[in-house]
Amino acid sequence: MTQKLYYDSAYTREWNTHITNRISREDGVYVTLAETAFYPHGGGQPCDLGQIGGIAVLDVNLEDGEVWHKLERSPEQDEVQCELDWERRFDHMQQHTGQHLLSAITLKLRDAMTLSFHLGTDYATIDVAAETLSAEQLTGIEQEVNRQIVHNAAVRTSWVTAEEAARLPLVKQPTVTEDIRIVEIEGVEYNACGGTHVAAMGEIGIIKLLKTEKVKGGTRIYFKCGTRALNEFKEAQEVLNGITTKLKTSRDELLERIEKMEQEQKQLQSELNALKATNDAYYAEELLAAREGLVIARIFEDKSLKDMQSLATKLTAEHEGLVLFASISEAKVVLAQNGQPPEWACGPFFKGNLGAYQGKGGGSEKLAQAGFTNREDALAFYEFTKEQLGHHS
Repeated sequence: MTQKLYYDSAYTREWNTHITNRISREDGVYVTLAETAFYPHGGGQPCDLGQIGGIAVLDVNLEDGEVWHKLERSPEQDEVQCELDWERRFDHMQQHTGQHLLSAITLKLRDAMTLSFHLGTDYATIDVAAETLSAEQLTGIEQEVNRQIVHNAAVRTSWVTAEEAARLPLVKQPTVTEDIRIVEIEGVEYNACGGTHVAAMGEIGIIKLLKTEKVKGGTRIYFKCGTRALNEFKEAQEVLNGITTKLKTSRDELLERIEKMEQEQKQLQSELNALKATNDAYYAEELLAAREGLVIARIFEDKSLKDMQSLATKLTAEHEGLVLFASISEAKVVLAQNGQPPEWACGPFFKGNLGAYQGKGGGSEKLAQAGFTNREDALAFYEFTKEQLGHHS
């Protein structure tokens, strides 16, 4: 059985060992080692990566107590030098230990037990048994976890028996009855855990809570620790600096500037809507004057779906017939009528014929719209519909 060095010390980065087994599977080559510091997937924590004998480690899994390392190819020698991707390992140590601290403080301050933990490549999450957490409560949790980081309490690991575990103030009693590994944050909590952790709270650096969302059974808290949190601040600062430079304002005046822009935008949109309404009224008169029979049909180069619908509705309010529009830029088609001729129902017609033109859409009997993957299909459906309408002109 492989000696699991990640249990002895999470800080082991390089070591020499030998390959004890090799197998080829459909998805690649797998080896086991006499000693390994590569942590396998488990407990919400992703596996370590790195190199074995200069060959990239692609995945690490635990099967029946044995650690299997998936490699790009099989090493030529049995004696190999191994090296961890230390940046990845230490990141996982920061996030996982940060999770323990965050869970402990959330339980202490809000009486909310952590139900699950996920460590992703971009952020980490915990699901806690709390229906809601207010902004004020989250701020209190964030302040306390970072105060604990400053205190720099030691993080210790140990192996205990089931009887010894039962005497410890564990957050949750483990389901296993042997080989129980305890992670203790001095003065904060005891927890049964097999993951990799920093040696002291100060190495977490900082914990930043990002957002929350409702999940079945409670609330999901998104957070980042250490280098991830620092990078989050750096990226946010770059965006903020870019916005303040673009708007020629300071950070303190940014919200006021945005509110002013929103008011200006609303005013401009109101004026634009009024102009569109006036323009549509004139254009509707031209189309009504130039109509042929019961059908008004036009192709627009760049009219939006919303504008076509608005114009079509205005026309059908004044015209007993059918209105057919197409937009080349949006690859959209609109069909409208006000009940005359009665045998034409826009929505059912679209649903019955769109499939032949790779279009999607629908609508009511009086107004229907459809979108297409390209302008050619949109125009082909427009011409087909116009031909069908022509039979009723």
